[in-house]
Parts: sequence; C-alpha cells; structure tokens
Amino acid sequence: MSYATARQALAERIRYVPDFPAEGVVFEDLTPVLADGEALKVIVDELAEAVKRMGAEMIGGLDARGFLLGSAVAYKLGIGVLAIRKKGKLPPPVFSAEYELEYGSAALEVPGSGVDLEGRKIALVDDVLATGGTLCAARSLLEQVGANVVGNALVLEVQGLGGREKLEDLPLVVLNNGDIA
Repeated sequence: MSYATARQALAERIRYVPDFPAEGVVFEDLTPVLADGEALKVIVDELAEAVKRMGAEMIGGLDARGFLLGSAVAYKLGIGVLAIRKKGKLPPPVFSAEYELEYGSAALEVPGSGVDLEGRKIALVDDVLATGGTLCAARSLLEQVGANVVGNALVLEVQGLGGREKLEDLPLVVLNNGDIA
C-alpha cells in the first residue's frame, strides 16, 4: 500500500495495545509501521525533510528505536549518525548525563573519543515524545561536549505528559501531529 503522508501511514499501521505496560495505558506499537516498507519510507522521508530544514549536519539517534530512524534519516541526507546510548553500552571513555524518570533515574552516554562533536549541528531523532526527559538529557549531554542541538524530530507524541513544553526553545516536529519545522 502507498501512503500520502506519515500521518496516514501511522493511522493505518499502528497497533494499539490496551493496558500495556500498565492498566489504563494504551500502548501505540510502531512495530507494524516500521515493518511496512512503504510506511517506513514516508516516515523517514518526512523526518529527513524536517531535519534538513533544521540545518543539521549530524543525527543524534536515541537508544533504541531512534537508532533505526536516525540511521535511515542520516543515510537519506548523506550525513552521519551518532548513537546516544543507555549507560553501560559503550566502552570507555564516555561522556555521560543522568536524568530522572517517573520511576527512577537513568543515564545516556556518547563516546569520549573517536568522534569530534565540538561545534557540530545535531538534530535529535527518536520514536516517541512523552515527558521529554530523554530528549532533554540528550541535549544536555551533547551541549556538555560542545555540540549544538538544532532541533528534535519524532514520530509520535503522547499528549498530556508535558514533553512538548520542555522542548519549546528548539524546532520540534512530531509526525503524528502534522508538525512542520
């Protein structure tokens, strides 16, 4: 099937799972979307267009689905991708930033050597915007190492969790909302 927009692909291919991961929550599963070549193509195309308008020269893909999407966007644009990993997944040396989650804390890491991030314009790419904590931590981490985060590009947004408000000072594109950078 061919999709005119990412919003159409998402509307037709997302699998809704009630009461997961907790009672009262409806999980929006992107697996069927990513497994559909036409849906994946339109999503990557729209993310790439948003990132291009942000002026990015590198993608920061957040662990783990941001790796998939970010890599595809970077390939389409002919730019590099940086995997922003969860703590403990990279060999030392690393730069690390801790952040709070609704159920505890976590940390993100990037390589401490081998990749020059000083002054690089990086767009963050991920699958879902919820509270915004992970994106804020990724931005903080990249800014600590001298990079310039130029925007955020995501596929889905969970409404009512305040994530958008934490990211208002940068361009933000969320495909299921029809945002434009």
